[in-house]
Amino acid sequence: MRFGMGELLIILLIVLLIFGAGKIPQIAKSLGEGIKEFKKSVSGTDEAEKKEKND
Repeated sequence: MRFGMGELLIILLIVLLIFGAGKIPQIAKSLGEGIKEFKKSVSGTDEAEKKEKND
């Protein structure tokens, strides 16, 4: 499923109306941290394993 520019603008406008401009940076930060944790868990490596490989 791919979104075009028009669809993304509509979604952004709806999010802006629901949450307000002040909450959007907090939501984006939380979403980014969640994606980062998900990628880390899917890859199966964590910081301790990386350090062991480098030593």
